[in-house]
Amino acid sequence: MRSRSGAGVQRDGAETTARHGVGTAPDGGGPVLDGRWLMRGPEGLLSAYARTPGGLLRWAETEPGGPRWRGPDFFAAPDVTSLSVAQGPNGFVHFVGRRTVRGKAGASVDVAHAIQYQTGRPLGEWKSLGNPHRDSARGVYVGNPVVSVAANGAAYVFLANASGDLAVCRESAAGKWLPWQGVKCRGVRSDMAPVPLASGLMEALVPTEAGAMRCCQPEPDAALARTPDLPLVPAEQSVVGIETAPGRATYYWTDPETTGLQAYREGGWVIPLGGSAAEGRVSALRTMIDGYDCTILAYRGLDGHVVLGAFGTGNEGAGVWWEPTGEWCAAPPALALDHFGRVVVAFLDADGGLRIARQGTGRSFVMDRSVQV
Repeated sequence: MRSRSGAGVQRDGAETTARHGVGTAPDGGGPVLDGRWLMRGPEGLLSAYARTPGGLLRWAETEPGGPRWRGPDFFAAPDVTSLSVAQGPNGFVHFVGRRTVRGKAGASVDVAHAIQYQTGRPLGEWKSLGNPHRDSARGVYVGNPVVSVAANGAAYVFLANASGDLAVCRESAAGKWLPWQGVKCRGVRSDMAPVPLASGLMEALVPTEAGAMRCCQPEPDAALARTPDLPLVPAEQSVVGIETAPGRATYYWTDPETTGLQAYREGGWVIPLGGSAAEGRVSALRTMIDGYDCTILAYRGLDGHVVLGAFGTGNEGAGVWWEPTGEWCAAPPALALDHFGRVVVAFLDADGGLRIARQGTGRSFVMDRSVQV
């Protein structure tokens, strides 16, 4: 995974990132959104998102495959102190956040939801999904929500409630939001890793204070059910999952003791992958490289540099080819495929600016050097 110099990305009337202060976020949150914050729309255009005080920023390609981008554009998210993002198969981008409103009677917390229906277009209105607790005094103790979208376009929101159990709010097949569902499991953390399967089912790995559990749908549009606890303990905010075979998800995370990466899928053992990651989500995607089905991982190393890894999908045990890129990032990087199927790595630099690196046009997996948007 060597890197090489590439041509610069052209700007397209972008406002300066510094104007909106992308390097900071309310309530100590990170500068990037939780979830796959680099994504491709149905038009073939990539978009990248980041948090900023009072809302979020968006950069978008102006032509499929680049190199021109526009942005960042600012979108307000009043009183929203965490943001999670996911894209459905129809291209709609869903945002959810923990919203705190302070009034004369004290603070109240709900989950806010907004949708971007088309690449480069404004977000829709922020609407409330409520709170799993009717008592506002208990409701303030819920965790940060995580969003995912099933293959049928239904959105799912995962949340740790005030008792430390899992709460799930989801859309029905008809598109109507259903009441919050509770799944008993004490000590749930706010870094769930949902995986929408191609079959239409949703599953999620849910880290807890003592380890992790897995929730699955027995059939489409059914409530999620808890399965036996798993023999793993992911580091905070590190775990991610992708479908690596029909109906089978593989999860990747950072081990809190060694800082090395690990993998697990149902019916197997925890697989050590090597590497050494700093705090934050691992990014993962599946693609074809030289005719082989491969999985690509990206993380922020202990020295702050972007590190990439590649291996045959489902064959982690044969070893992972890790390659530091030598490029520093302020937060964990994101992965996506562009209009031409090239791997794209996005990350924020020390000034909060967006940088993009693309897979080269030659054979094998060689990344060009990043360029600033």
